[in-house]
Amino acid sequence: MFLLIKNAELFSPSPVGMTDILIAGTRIVAIERGLPVPEGSGGAVLDAGGGPVIPGLIDAHVHIAGGGGEGGPATRTPELQLSAMIIGGVTTVVGCLGTDGFTRSVESVLMKAKALRAEGGSAWIYTGAYQVPPPTITGEIGRDIALIEEVIGAGEIALSDHRSSVPSQQELIRIAEHARVGGMLGGKAGIVNVHLGDAADPFRPIHAAVEASELNYKQFLPTHCNRNRWIFEDAKEYGAHGWVDFTAASYPYFPDEEIKPSRAIRDLLTAGVPLSHITMTSDANGSLPGFDSAGNLERLEMGSPSSVLREIRDAVLQDQLELETALAVATVNPAAVLKLPRKGAVAVGNDADLVVLTNELEVASVIANGAVMMQDGEVVRKGTYE
Repeated sequence: MFLLIKNAELFSPSPVGMTDILIAGTRIVAIERGLPVPEGSGGAVLDAGGGPVIPGLIDAHVHIAGGGGEGGPATRTPELQLSAMIIGGVTTVVGCLGTDGFTRSVESVLMKAKALRAEGGSAWIYTGAYQVPPPTITGEIGRDIALIEEVIGAGEIALSDHRSSVPSQQELIRIAEHARVGGMLGGKAGIVNVHLGDAADPFRPIHAAVEASELNYKQFLPTHCNRNRWIFEDAKEYGAHGWVDFTAASYPYFPDEEIKPSRAIRDLLTAGVPLSHITMTSDANGSLPGFDSAGNLERLEMGSPSSVLREIRDAVLQDQLELETALAVATVNPAAVLKLPRKGAVAVGNDADLVVLTNELEVASVIANGAVMMQDGEVVRKGTYE
């Protein structure tokens, strides 16, 4: 089955210009101006109308099987719906557990990833949760990563947070080393996704682990690096050595505490952090809690995958970044950091994950693995129970 996207102002994410894109099955097979639908193929044509066409976004931190629970059983968040991904221009997610590694399981995250794949999206997961020792499927982080196709790393392991298990230096080193070896054996990233909380000097446990071992900073992917001003200032220094991830979904709920992600990208680049070291994720379907100084829960919100594109749009329209720069944090960068095959760029041979935008950078159409999931602003392919 062929699909031809015509009149596309392609950002691959680097700017290509006006072109056509031919898809065969799940892959991109040609990119050039004036492409025809192969004769007799019965292929379809989607006209981008000269609007921007970008890679499908990668949201590498989503509680796909639900999360939350900090306020009791009634505050458990629901599973991610396929349409929520598509509306946000997200075609690839990486699922994780969060605070609740006790009543939720890695197995449930794995099965949800399999479900999203069956429904047409792309999904991988982290094994583990906030807690140390972390919950796993096979009994060991490295074994999960090496043996289970969907498992690409460990996380989110909580540090510098009142909900953390406060792992010792040696425990953190062991987690990272086992994840690394599991990744080597399984051909995966084997990275450790780290939840950073509100404590002062939040990166110190990672610094200490690197200084006391043969590990390097790029074995870790710390997230929530825009959650307050001191963590953001520390991220400017940390980002010279390793990856930093911003959380898009929480800013509208906590604007007095958090650094707006679009502005955070700009400010890190101004501080000299390499663009390739910056990623942005939504933390969707996880709870977004607010606690008082005594650790009491004051409020609880839940984010959406659409927050990633919202912050990319604001980075361009408000913070004056080039579109290709803003796109990198949710396309080529996470694909490289997490070693996701054939993702993050519009290129011949890659998976056919594309988003057609309007001139206002809103989602018009979405193609995931070669299938049209949204067209002219209407979701045409939903999850099983939507």
